[in-house]
Amino acid sequence: MRITRVLSASLLMLGLAITPAVADSSPSPSASEDGGAPTEAGTSFRTSTEIEQGQTATASGSAGDYLYWSFPADAGQRPTVKATVKLPETHAAETWQIDVYDGLRRRQSCQYGAQTHTAAANAASVELDCVLRTVRAWSEPWADDPLPGTYYIRLTVVDVPASDLGLPVGAEVRVDSQDIGGAAAVDGSLAEPLVPGVAMKSREDEESSSASAVLSSIEPEDGWASGWWSDRWVWTAIGGALAALAGVGGYALTRGSGRPTRVPPGA
Repeated sequence: MRITRVLSASLLMLGLAITPAVADSSPSPSASEDGGAPTEAGTSFRTSTEIEQGQTATASGSAGDYLYWSFPADAGQRPTVKATVKLPETHAAETWQIDVYDGLRRRQSCQYGAQTHTAAANAASVELDCVLRTVRAWSEPWADDPLPGTYYIRLTVVDVPASDLGLPVGAEVRVDSQDIGGAAAVDGSLAEPLVPGVAMKSREDEESSSASAVLSSIEPEDGWASGWWSDRWVWTAIGGALAALAGVGGYALTRGSGRPTRVPPGA
């Protein structure tokens, strides 16, 4: 009877541990409504157009222009940047490239994707995509890991005949992320996300200045990660519950039926 109670309690603990994981795995509301999506792009890092993940931003420009957008990425996310360039009806072969930079303006390499693509002569459009590495909550100073904060997209043509420079083009850019979760969790987190103006804001707070820095207005829908919680805790609880079940089962197998049959009743 005692074994049955212990097994029931262990199963209850396992169920409570699994419940948060099931709740976290439910799909989040779609952010694909593009009613307020930007229709222009910046021409530098400082003037980059802010977009949210899940939005399809559009812009018009000319072959040879540098087009910039910026978006927020938090710890545990693996962003995928996709771009489509609509070309004029008549043009020569040309090569387009998309680059992604983090909040420190370090160029981030793509895990995979067609970051550079050549459009054949008179092709209607060219598509590019870049899947970044998973954003980490914290990193060593010497490392080049992607960190939480603002990320910049730069789209431009890198190989085009001089006769095609200045031809009108249209661009579409979209960013989506896969939530990697506790598999990418690390011990530690940044004091502040790497967004424009955060360093100046911190310095002014220390000096008690009345002036205020203008921070980037974009951030993840749920806010920036607090740092200590990840679904690794859930799997740790599940592992503990399974270990408890294994211990109870082992005890039940090795305990036997009680008093040995060869021992006299009066012993």
